[in-house]
Order: sequence, then structure tokens, then C-alpha cells
Amino acid sequence: MKFIKPLLLTLVILFSSCSAVKVAVDYDSKVDFKKYKTFAFYKTGIDKAKISDLDKKRILRAIESELSLLGLVKSENPDMLVSIFTKSREKVDVNQNNNFGYGFGWGWNPWMGNGMNNNVNISQYTEGTLFIDFIDKQKKELVWQGVGTGALKIQNLEKKEARVKEFVKEIVSKFPPQKK
Repeated sequence: MKFIKPLLLTLVILFSSCSAVKVAVDYDSKVDFKKYKTFAFYKTGIDKAKISDLDKKRILRAIESELSLLGLVKSENPDMLVSIFTKSREKVDVNQNNNFGYGFGWGWNPWMGNGMNNNVNISQYTEGTLFIDFIDKQKKELVWQGVGTGALKIQNLEKKEARVKEFVKEIVSKFPPQKK
């Protein structure tokens, strides 16, 4: 029983770390974010993102949805511009598990039964990073940036769509910044 709890905790952390989106934000602390009521997408910045047009559409739809939930309205004359940037890289994880165990059982010598188990697990995946920038349209200055990094799962269209939504939701959930 003593070994089961740490094992379960380790497995939960291992599996959750594979699917989690790590988010970091930076912002101009002098800006009053309550003044932003409307937004539009900054086409010039978005065009530079090196992903497919379909993925850009997925990301922009997810951003629009999340900003709408925050009460911001898409507009032709916005207070804030939204831009994106993406990066990806291939990652390889190597995990080695050296397990030495004792066992009890039936047989000629029921008190002995040990063994060494040496497992090496190698996994390869794509790690993606999504930058979401909020730019003050009047000042033409970056006022907030959210960055999400995590494993990309693109086995099928539904999972890809869900992963994009998860990335965007995790990043935009940090906006507006909370003053301490």
C-alpha cells in the first residue's frame, strides 16, 4: 500500500504533463486593460505565422470565441489588435526505469523470487508554441503576450481541433492580467 500511492501520483503527473499546456504571460503593467472593448485580427502579423491557412483559421476562431466570452467584441474599428506567431520542434523523451523487485509465491523455494527489470521508453513528439499578442491599436504597441507550449496531437481532425481550442483557452484565460 505504501508503494501504490507514490506510483499512482507519479503516473498522474506523467500523463498530465504530456497533455498540459504550459502558459506564460507578459504585459505592460502601466496599461489599463479595462479600456479594451473591441478587437480585430492583425492580418500582417498573422500572415507571417508559418502554419497552414486551415490551422490559422482554427486558431483565430478559437481566439474570437474566447475573447467573446470575456465580453470583447470583434470590430472594424477596434481598440486592440490580435496577432499570432507559432513555433514547433521535434522532441524525444527517453525514460529509463530500473526496477528491482521481490516476490513470494508457490514453488520449491517460496521465499525467493527477485528480478531486475530494465525498461527504456523512447517517445517522439512535436512540441508546439503559440504566441498570442494583443496590440494597442492607437499606440501601435504590444501590451500583452501569452505564450502556450505543449505537445501537439494531430492524429485526427477532431483531436487537432480540440488541441487548438485547449491551447487558446489556456492562454487567453490569463487575460486581462490580475493586479496584485
